[in-house]
Amino acid sequence: MAIKTANSTYLNYKTQMAEFKREFKLFDAVMLVAGSMIGSGIFVVSADVARQVGSTGWLLVSWLVAGGITMVAALCYGELTAMFPQAGGQYVFLSKAYSKLVGFLYGWSFFAVIQTGTIAAVAVAFAKYTGVLMPKIINDNITFFTLGDTSFKLTSQRLLAIGSILLLTWVNTRGVKEGKILQNIFSSTKLLAIALIIIIGLFLGANMEVVKMNFSHLFEGEQLTKIGDVWNKVPLSGIGIILAIGVTQVGTLFSSDAWNGLTFAGDEVVEPHKTIPRGMAIGTLLVTVLYLLVNITYLCILPLKGSPDGIDAFSRGIQFASEDRVAAAAATVLGGEQFSIVVAILIMISTFGCNNGLILSGARVYYQMAKDGIFFKSFSTLNSNGVPKTALWWQGIWASFLCLTGKYGDLLDFLMGVVILFYVFTILGVFVLRKKMPDQPRPIKAPLYPILPLIYIVVASALVVILIIEKPQFTFPGLGIVALGVPVYYAFKRTAK
Repeated sequence: MAIKTANSTYLNYKTQMAEFKREFKLFDAVMLVAGSMIGSGIFVVSADVARQVGSTGWLLVSWLVAGGITMVAALCYGELTAMFPQAGGQYVFLSKAYSKLVGFLYGWSFFAVIQTGTIAAVAVAFAKYTGVLMPKIINDNITFFTLGDTSFKLTSQRLLAIGSILLLTWVNTRGVKEGKILQNIFSSTKLLAIALIIIIGLFLGANMEVVKMNFSHLFEGEQLTKIGDVWNKVPLSGIGIILAIGVTQVGTLFSSDAWNGLTFAGDEVVEPHKTIPRGMAIGTLLVTVLYLLVNITYLCILPLKGSPDGIDAFSRGIQFASEDRVAAAAATVLGGEQFSIVVAILIMISTFGCNNGLILSGARVYYQMAKDGIFFKSFSTLNSNGVPKTALWWQGIWASFLCLTGKYGDLLDFLMGVVILFYVFTILGVFVLRKKMPDQPRPIKAPLYPILPLIYIVVASALVVILIIEKPQFTFPGLGIVALGVPVYYAFKRTAK
């Protein structure tokens, strides 16, 4: 009995003395940023963008806007990261600039939906594309149990999604070095594979008739809206184009999100005040260029406009690609069904690697919140491997639950406007902190201050307004989810006292 007590005391002592380990160098940082950003969005989102804007020029503009404002945000975050190079990232920035309540509202939304919902969505995307290889085994129709007449059910597809989340969570509890190695392998593999597809598509698979069709009349936009079973075309011009581009940012910005995940792991980065800003800048630039080239590749292979009743991938075009799988449609036209299987494998690699980055970085936010006394106390401990094991497992458990609900996609729609709003407040924090903490060391400063941060604030705020006007059914519930965090915050404060 005494031996057991001694062992238990020793293990508790080791846990209390555990520290984060600085393992991330610049290459690792870039791989974490790029790998977390590239999930499944780039392979499917262009179909909806094409329906919203109806022209090649505006489709590319939509992706450029998303990439541009993401790049500006990453450059501005460089100053904040250099000031506070610690675990927690955006939560810490908001807490320092405003208050712990504001930081908590971000962290609450992050745990409740933003990060865990994204993990669930990416895991299900991984399972869906695995189902392309094993359609009779992995699909959403093989049901093990269901909760009445609801979307809450366990299917073979969702079981695989949950299994992938729990496996990656376990790997990351083994230590940041293990998580980093896995991230580097999957990120570099998918970057090389995407580059190869771009080269093949542009130089070997380009259809000159399609190129001529897509790249003439670049900016003659039209929006497709579905009423019943009928698609109606509405010509776009002036303010209509601006609103349409704003609405498409739900998809393109979601595809470009998670670029800030590196800031969450500040205590595990070598020379964080230098490595984090550089890693974010290089990673976001790399992904932005790849996204643009991938879309140009699509436009060289598939017609932008198609028919919902088309009998094959070519006739359906980008707008009506089956289940919005534009990459798979382009692959089918390029090399037949066999090549589409290669793309499915690429997307499996992409989503698996993406989730590893999301799982690794996300838990650090909850850890820092708990250290500040405004989240579950058990989340504030590190295991003997120097990682927040409890936070990792609860993040995995909640994300797995969201997989079962089948509603993670709706929740993400609710939160996209809020995500952008939090980015606006964080960039505004650059101005606030320059007045609030003028003497705080700033090894790196936001370039072209105050012009660049102001551009981001204005453009991103305009996007939020557009989403409120065009998608109030999603934006207001999202604000409601954030508001629920206020009583939760005070409940944690009372518990801490």
